[in-house]
Amino acid sequence: MADDRTPRVLVVWCPDWPVVALTGDDPVAVTEGGRILACSAGAREAGVRQGQRLKLAQRLCPSLELRDRDPEAETRRFEPVVAAVEAFTPRVEVIRPGLCAIPVKGPGRYFGGEEALAAKVGRAVADALGQPLVPDAVPGAVAVPVAAPVEARPVEARPVEARLVEARPATAPQAQVGVADGLFAALLAARAGVLVPAGRTAEFLAPYPVSALGDEALAELLGRLGLPTVGAFAALPAESVADRFGPSGAVAHRLARGLQPRPLVPREEEPDLAVEQRFDPPELLAEPLVFVARTLAEQLHQRLAGAGLTCRRVAVEVACADGRTASRLWRHEGRLSATALAERVRWQLQAWQGAGTFAGASEGASASNDRSNDQSSDPSSARVSDPSSAPSGQVGFTLLRLAPDGLSPDQGRQLALWGQAVADDRVERAVARVQAVLGHAGLRRIEPAGGRGPGEQVVKVPWGEPYEATVPADAPWPGRLPEVWPAVVLREPAPVRVLDGAGRPVTVDGRAGVSARPALVVVRGREERVDGWTGPWPAVEYWWDQSRARRRARFQVVVGGGRALLLTVEGGAWYLEAGYD
Repeated sequence: MADDRTPRVLVVWCPDWPVVALTGDDPVAVTEGGRILACSAGAREAGVRQGQRLKLAQRLCPSLELRDRDPEAETRRFEPVVAAVEAFTPRVEVIRPGLCAIPVKGPGRYFGGEEALAAKVGRAVADALGQPLVPDAVPGAVAVPVAAPVEARPVEARPVEARLVEARPATAPQAQVGVADGLFAALLAARAGVLVPAGRTAEFLAPYPVSALGDEALAELLGRLGLPTVGAFAALPAESVADRFGPSGAVAHRLARGLQPRPLVPREEEPDLAVEQRFDPPELLAEPLVFVARTLAEQLHQRLAGAGLTCRRVAVEVACADGRTASRLWRHEGRLSATALAERVRWQLQAWQGAGTFAGASEGASASNDRSNDQSSDPSSARVSDPSSAPSGQVGFTLLRLAPDGLSPDQGRQLALWGQAVADDRVERAVARVQAVLGHAGLRRIEPAGGRGPGEQVVKVPWGEPYEATVPADAPWPGRLPEVWPAVVLREPAPVRVLDGAGRPVTVDGRAGVSARPALVVVRGREERVDGWTGPWPAVEYWWDQSRARRRARFQVVVGGGRALLLTVEGGAWYLEAGYD
């Protein structure tokens, strides 16, 4: 039975949101990190699945159109959905674009119960999805009418058959609503489109496979121990689970029982360090707000420093003379200078102006530079109060407020030696200017990652975003190439042919034996004579997982003109992976 302290949560889930935000074509898939992130219904019918490698997906669906992920477009397209949900409560948590959650307790009482609240939220989100895209937010996108939403339905008083429903076609944006005890169960309830009665969450979760808990290693271990379902895992004593599986196992066990990941811990109320500026008479233009934001940001930094605190996020709040308000959380992590924070305010005002949040409130805002805004940092709440009450004329802005969120002790940072200026400050200012032009994801940094090939050993991360490697870069990697980095790494390996002196294809057997000395490399129909070669470096990856298993070998060859190439053979086919200067 669920813990009395486990809050009821309502989740709104929009299937395949990365695809919906970019295009209405079918079949289409959005890629990230060399794998499928999301795909349309037509691609799914052909066998394409999330997490597949691109070559396998294209083999299953030759007509598949691949698109790179665009987090900024996802965030902009999701803004009307968040605004629709915020009409019921300002406490909206955006988990990621396409997925948001709200607490049920207060709104449920006001709107006549959980079932009525879920139905109202579903209809409001459907109306928001049916609106045209924000102009110029997604170039080339087409607004598509939305079918009626799936109403949240209560679970009967019998064991629930939990089922992860397939997403709808990307050409018709849809949303499903679910309610349950705690965020984890509410996420699954939204995927199933059900309303789980209070106290029945553990029963609802019981039929799900343990992989639903989100811990791949734990799920594999539980499967070997004969505990394939969440219900079987939840039936174990909590003390035994903590002793056997450690802290991560104890957290997963609480989720399986329908509880919070950890017990609630009361905390002291945070000090009020917010800074604000009121405008009397109301300010009709957006530019003065940006100018004032710089001063407010400096005051906020001074207050935080005086209290010995730092914050994870900063809320930007704006109010109009007609009573309409809007707010948005931006990730801070102690990195944003006063100038950078003022830039975020400008971007946010542009985003609201582009979405029509303050239609009629500031015609001057449209004169601002309408470059792509950065909303991929940490959106959490954007409350719009009674937008229909705005008069047709200009009403002006009356309040700009910056409020820190997620306070924690400031651990300080290392300054430059011998009285030199802090280089990080200059870098952050330059980055803020570039991101103002290119958007948040337009400027990226390189981080080391685990892998064997040159394209796998680094990842591109938007500047200012934290990065945690899923696998350590310095771990043993059998089959990794020597420490000679190629100058050019192809985004997708290009097919080539490798022939021996007699014109026969060169093959590599399962023991990494080469059939003959490579003599020719045929690249795009052009023959290149091989002057030297070394290898192979064989690599067998994920041999225990049939869906991810790979066996390949790499060669370094020198062709005419002294050029060096990195070749890969996999499944009897050769590919050009990279080139050396």
